[in-house]
Amino acid sequence: MKLHVFPPSPRATKVTALANHLGLECELHIVDLFKGEQHQPGFAALNPNERMPVLEDDGFVLWESNAILHYLASKKPGSGLWPSDAKGQADVLRWHSWEAAHWFPACAILAFEHLIKKITGQGEPNPQEVAKGEEQFHRHAKVLNAHLRGRKWLVGNDHTIADFAVGAVMAVAEPARFPVAGYTEIGRWYGVLSSLPGWKKALVPLPVTA
Repeated sequence: MKLHVFPPSPRATKVTALANHLGLECELHIVDLFKGEQHQPGFAALNPNERMPVLEDDGFVLWESNAILHYLASKKPGSGLWPSDAKGQADVLRWHSWEAAHWFPACAILAFEHLIKKITGQGEPNPQEVAKGEEQFHRHAKVLNAHLRGRKWLVGNDHTIADFAVGAVMAVAEPARFPVAGYTEIGRWYGVLSSLPGWKKALVPLPVTA
């Protein structure tokens, strides 16, 4: 299998961390978003959306990070990362949908203003956008924090691909200045997730800032 990724993007982190966790051999191909490599014809032929990650497996091409998580988990059905019962599966899909529709977009505003702009030399954070990002972050962090109260993992009694999907963006929480103070359940949960050897292996240093 091949994974086209751009570490340390959270979307890259989640799929490489899961591949590591499952012990799957994946050939990593770096797609440098800062150099515009996602727009090159060869990559655009794999994903017409011109976004990473993309997985290739014996002629099968799959994009969308959460779909890739599901596919990788299917390679090791005994891992329990994709529940065997309908309710558990629906619960995982619920959190995947929530992450894509609400959590990641909220976090992405702050990541762009505080981190991407700094790395790429695009100027200072826009206060209005920062305020918007913080408002959205708080709105959704309250949901996640409340759900995790009394739970070790998002779904059931063990970790699933839901944790990999939702937890990925927390890898840049500090440099992106997410207002995480007070969300103790999120901090506890992510601390356990980030201690997994496969997760640690997937983390890479941030680029030198401009």
